Parts: sequence; C-alpha cells; structure tokens
Amino acid sequence: MNKSKRLPSGLYGVTPDWDDALRLEQAVAAAIAGGMTALQLRHKTASPELRTRLAKRVQPICREHHVPLIINDDWQLALDVGADGVHLGKDDEDPATVRDELGADMLLGVSCYSDLGRARRMLALGVDYVAFGAMFASGTKPHAPGASLDIIKQARALTQSMAPNTAVVAIGGITVDNAPSVLAAGADSLAVVGGLFMTPDIETTARSFQALMSSSAAK
Repeated sequence: MNKSKRLPSGLYGVTPDWDDALRLEQAVAAAIAGGMTALQLRHKTASPELRTRLAKRVQPICREHHVPLIINDDWQLALDVGADGVHLGKDDEDPATVRDELGADMLLGVSCYSDLGRARRMLALGVDYVAFGAMFASGTKPHAPGASLDIIKQARALTQSMAPNTAVVAIGGITVDNAPSVLAAGADSLAVVGGLFMTPDIETTARSFQALMSSSAAK
C-alpha cells in the first residue's frame, strides 16, 4: 500500500478473540461483502502460531477485495504475511522504531485513548491514523477509560492543522444505533468489534454501518 493513501474512511472491523480460523474467515468475508473498508487482526491472548494461522487465513480475502489488513502490535507478523500495516497501543513497541521496520509504504496506526498530547506526538512521527476511545461502554474492553465526543472534534481539528491526510478513528462500544453521534463529531472511521462480529447477520450490520457513513459524508 502506498504511503500517500490514508486508511480508507468507513467501517474498520477489529477481530474478536476467536481461535477458530474458519469462523473468522467466514465472518470477515461477510463483513467485506457488507462494505467493511479495513480489518485489524487483534487477538492478544493467541499464541504466535495461532496468530500467524489466523493472519494467513484472512489475508487472501482482504487482498482480493482491496481491504487493508492491519495487524495489532506484531510488525514482524505484518511483514511475514504481507499485511498492509500495524496498529500499536501505548504498551506496544515504540512507533518510531516500528515505522523504521515497516518502511514508508505500510500503514501505521496508534491508540491515543483520550490523550490529545499523545496524538500530537504521534502525528509528528508521521502515523497514518490516530484512534480514540472507548467512546461507549465496551464489552471487549469493559474497563477501558472513556473518551468523549468532544475529543473526536478536537482530534479532527488537530489532524487538519498538523497532518490533513491522517485519519481519525473512533473505537469502543460503537453500534449502528450510536454511530451517528460519533460520525457527526468528525470520525473518519469506526473501529468495531462486537457491534459488527457479534451480531446475528454480519453482512447486514456492515451494510447498515456503511449506509450511515455514506449519509454522514453527504451532509
């Protein structure tokens, strides 16, 4: 992926902690069919072997449909499987070091929680997106600290002044029902775990998210 291309706006699926590779592949395929624009492979408790197996299972379908595959934390795995980028949290490796390892052509995104100071530092390093949350109570991370809608508005202003090509991502407890307020605050992408992959019809849910985003973009 060319560095001049930002993380696509839209629905950014984040995988649940599933060990079943076939289940994950089918869920990702359904989300892509519904319009998901990017995927993060995240499974913090998986062994390196399982994480590799899952990555190799979803990478071909993401590539076939031109959906960027982002690997959580593990830049070496991202390189090994030909993924499109890496996502880092505050306790992961130093973003400047990871950027050096990845080179300029791969996406690099970071969690900023509700910390605009961290976002400012990350933007200065040249990351491709900054993520904020949890926006709402999250079943995936029930103890995650919250981030307000105003943080998204401030992050939008910050990126526009420092790095207009850098995307603002919102994460945490986002559903089709509460997504409009986050989009109205200025998020480019909605990172969703349970609100996508734990729903009865993943493809229909993805379509609903994308419809909201198309409506928001048209305003």
